[in-house]
Amino acid sequence: MKKTNAMRILDGLKIQYETFSYDDDGEHKLEHGAAALTAQKLGIDPAAVYKTIVMRTEKKEVVVFCQSALHEINLKKARTAAGAKEVSPVKQDELLSLTGYVRGGCSPLGMKRKFRTFIDQSALTHEKVYVSAGLRGEQIALAPADLVRATDAETVDLVLE
Repeated sequence: MKKTNAMRILDGLKIQYETFSYDDDGEHKLEHGAAALTAQKLGIDPAAVYKTIVMRTEKKEVVVFCQSALHEINLKKARTAAGAKEVSPVKQDELLSLTGYVRGGCSPLGMKRKFRTFIDQSALTHEKVYVSAGLRGEQIALAPADLVRATDAETVDLVLE
């Protein structure tokens, strides 16, 4: 398998990870639970699969959030974490030009630019977390502390209750 930017970053930081491939059907609509379907295809706990959500603040700053596949992001908590009055998802047609990734293959690692990143604190309760490797149908598994370090992220509570 060809190395993605996400893998190259982890290699450069000497962070251990595993890659997993699954059959990607191209269905990446949030309402269809794409991350939970990924977990099902890989036979792993969906709570350990983290989706990458790219948002923009009212000041046009791009911020990245990683949230468990089992939960929706709490926009109020996301605004608080980012210190913003408003946050809204980046439009799908902007995602590739901003991050270098397509929807369903967006990794919090190796984006075109370094954006402030926030990972839900629940990640720290898992031995391993799974995030996109930067391609649809490819996941990276790594220790949550390593993901936090590699993305220079802040862990915060993002769960919608």
